[in-house]
Amino acid sequence: QVQLVESGGGLVQAGGSLRLSCAASGRPSSTLAMGWFRQAPGNEREFVTTISWRGDNTFYADSVKGRFTISRDNAKNTVYLQMNALKPEDTAVYYCAASASTATMRAMSVARWGQGTQVTVSS
Repeated sequence: QVQLVESGGGLVQAGGSLRLSCAASGRPSSTLAMGWFRQAPGNEREFVTTISWRGDNTFYADSVKGRFTISRDNAKNTVYLQMNALKPEDTAVYYCAASASTATMRAMSVARWGQGTQVTVSS
């Protein structure tokens, strides 16, 4: 029953960058995979990226490959999403998530969701 709190969202021009953070609290460190999803108004929530608990395996949606980078700092109980070369179609609420593994994360079997943070990319 860990709590996940996202931060770092905001408004940015196309081509710009943002870094999102997700801080975990409420229990001792675990070996859960972490990840990010996003949801635009009227759209389904979609998988963006995930990282294994060791940080040695990462997976990305095709739409963000080469532009987004996920990382984690287990000493700080924090996962990050570095977003570069942002496009208007990246506009969405971004949700941090915890899952048993990167495989279950990609299947959208999520144990805990954050509350979401808004990212808006202007053209």
